[in-house]
Amino acid sequence: MAISQCFHCAEPIAAVDSFSTFIDGEHRPMCCPGCQAVAQAIVDAGLTSYYRYRSEPASRQQALVPEALKGFSAYDLPEVQQDFVHSQNGLEEVTLTVDGISCAACAWLIEHKLKQMPGVKQAMVNSTTQRALIKWLPDQLKLSNILNEINRIGYHAAPFQLDSEELASSRNSRRFLLRLGLAGFATMQVMMFALALYAGYFTDLETEFRDYFRWVSLIFAAPVVFYSAQPFYFSALRALLSGRLNMDVSVSIAICGAYIASCVATIQGTGEVYFESVSMFTFFLLLGRYFEQSARRKASVSASNLHKLVPLTAVRLTNGTPEEIPAKRLVLNDIILVKPGEAIAADGKVISGVSGVNEAMLTGEQHPVLKRPAEQVYAGTINLEQPLEIQVSALGQDQLVAEIMRLQEFAANSRPAIAILADKLARYFSATILTIATITFLIWHYFISPEDAFWITLSVLVATCPCALALATPTAVTCATGLFTRLGIISRTPGVFEKLPQIDTVLFDKTGTLTNGNVTIDGIRLFDEYTEAEVLEFAAALEYGSLHPIAKAFSPYLSSSLKANAIRHFVGEGIEGVIEQKVFRIGNAAFCNCSPVDAKRQWIYLSCDGKLIAAYALEDKLRADAKQTVDELKREGFGLAIASGDNSRHVLEVAESLGIEKVHANLKPADKLALISELQAHHKVAMFGDGINDAPVLAAAHVSVAMGSGTALAKNNADLILLGDHLHRFTQAVAIAKRTRRIIRQNLAWALGYNLLVLPLAVTGHVVPYVAAIGMSASSLIVVSNSLRLLRTKL
Repeated sequence: MAISQCFHCAEPIAAVDSFSTFIDGEHRPMCCPGCQAVAQAIVDAGLTSYYRYRSEPASRQQALVPEALKGFSAYDLPEVQQDFVHSQNGLEEVTLTVDGISCAACAWLIEHKLKQMPGVKQAMVNSTTQRALIKWLPDQLKLSNILNEINRIGYHAAPFQLDSEELASSRNSRRFLLRLGLAGFATMQVMMFALALYAGYFTDLETEFRDYFRWVSLIFAAPVVFYSAQPFYFSALRALLSGRLNMDVSVSIAICGAYIASCVATIQGTGEVYFESVSMFTFFLLLGRYFEQSARRKASVSASNLHKLVPLTAVRLTNGTPEEIPAKRLVLNDIILVKPGEAIAADGKVISGVSGVNEAMLTGEQHPVLKRPAEQVYAGTINLEQPLEIQVSALGQDQLVAEIMRLQEFAANSRPAIAILADKLARYFSATILTIATITFLIWHYFISPEDAFWITLSVLVATCPCALALATPTAVTCATGLFTRLGIISRTPGVFEKLPQIDTVLFDKTGTLTNGNVTIDGIRLFDEYTEAEVLEFAAALEYGSLHPIAKAFSPYLSSSLKANAIRHFVGEGIEGVIEQKVFRIGNAAFCNCSPVDAKRQWIYLSCDGKLIAAYALEDKLRADAKQTVDELKREGFGLAIASGDNSRHVLEVAESLGIEKVHANLKPADKLALISELQAHHKVAMFGDGINDAPVLAAAHVSVAMGSGTALAKNNADLILLGDHLHRFTQAVAIAKRTRRIIRQNLAWALGYNLLVLPLAVTGHVVPYVAAIGMSASSLIVVSNSLRLLRTKL
């Protein structure tokens, strides 16, 4: 069958599809009614230029169904708007998070579409932060109209609120920009007078003009020294008070020393002044720090926007009656109704309805996930097809999205060993530079040229400032953490970016890892007088409360009149409990004191008072991307093996179908631990697991990986969590970690190489102070720019 691409989103479509839109004189193929509707809205607005200038295709519009266009009326409620809409001079102002912006053409399209609306006075869209600032006349337009209009052209918008942390960050950013702007302005002014003074050396500048230029330079340089450079002084003081050295010590000495010496020369009317070097040095240092902050903001902005996609309103059902309320008024166990096209307002369990849910905001995967009753859904994900009734199970900071942000913050702030080494190196480097600067001053002052000793020492301090060395690792790790978040990979422990590239062996658990973990009962054999219905109810009563995937297979048979008491879990073996004064066991053959009935399938056994009464054949299909992941790992040269507690032939069948040659079956947790210890004697091993019995081996592995659907215990012992349950995310995580390691090494090589090259030049008097300032700042900018390349990685 011929396959073509959707003109709007570039997704593949079958040639037999009949969706199309007439654009620029041609009928363009569309993949679905959503893309067709969006494209038609763009054409109707006369904005077809968007298709000529965009650099990336738009997002697929599966979520755009007619109901979605009616779902914003709650944002017009005054009690909802008070949190994010500001009124000023008769205009309403709001900042929106806009999902789906892929390039500058998207920002242009949204701006032009909104400006066509009567009542909109200002619309500015930032394609980097994916946010829009809108001002409008409230008597002519409602906020819901604006949100609907953005949705109509294919983007999902929601009000954006700055939380307390972002407000503090925003205030710090404004203060930093003020320091930077002041330093830049003063540098320009002082440089003009410096040029006049330099010219004076060739034109015999009269003394009164020379002194006038110096005094004016002193005044312009003062705010730079006393205000703009304050962060360096405070940092240096904190370091000295804690008994250590950092790079800001040498920076502070250079700034203060040069300014004081220049002031003395100006007051006395003799000697050289360095006001332009002081100002320029401070300006370039601040510029380097500004780029570092920008890199961190860019890396974290996607996670921040992710939190803002959680809707601010919800439809609560009270005795079946819907009521639209602010989401913050929800309490646990409330029942909420989520219509197709709407985002889910809180974590909860589906109690009614079956529908596909887009969890891309959490997992990066656009393919909808089918949700049935009793299954978990998460705040911020989008219901696509049918109405869902959901019982709220978590709110606020207990929701998964808040947990992800906390883990991301932890990962971004955790420092791998190479970062700690770089910090140590920077401290020793600072001490070495201070020593060399002192020796340089003494040698030049007493043996070579006393009048040049000070500015040569100043050049040494400025040119060799280890800013780039200090920035080399944290900027790269921050950017890589942002990439992980986009992919739905949560890094829980420090050092993951170091350990992943070292992995050469991958060990998989079977159930719930290579397979979906959606175990079903494929047959029953009876060995006693009990009926099928009875043995299923016994098994359901024993498995009630268990988080193992097998327990889900029996949950439909749970009877309210049958309860198991004195339940005991034997990790890796089974469950024992008392039902009607009889001891029942469900688990493997050895646990139930019987022989396997058939080695070709996966069986679980049920015994009563030590006698086998039933056996259940189980079925668990392979994950859709298991074969792709295994093939990719084999191409990359990884050694692969399966370590499973199952002893049936099903383990071998899974291994054969995936092409994994090494299989270790019938392993207890202690056996898995012994196996991984044996492997780790010669290899760096990554372990995949999802069950309670995998927790010890996950803790012992060099890198441990838990699936998002795994047990809490497994996830708490894992280094990485794959939220979307897609195995191939692991190969992407390894690729990102390798790229991060390369960039960190490049950064460190550049920073060290630059400092080693410039040091002898500065010591021998071949670098004047302002050239030293430019060189040092350029070195920092190169390091930051190199780290930012990570954010442009194609995934």
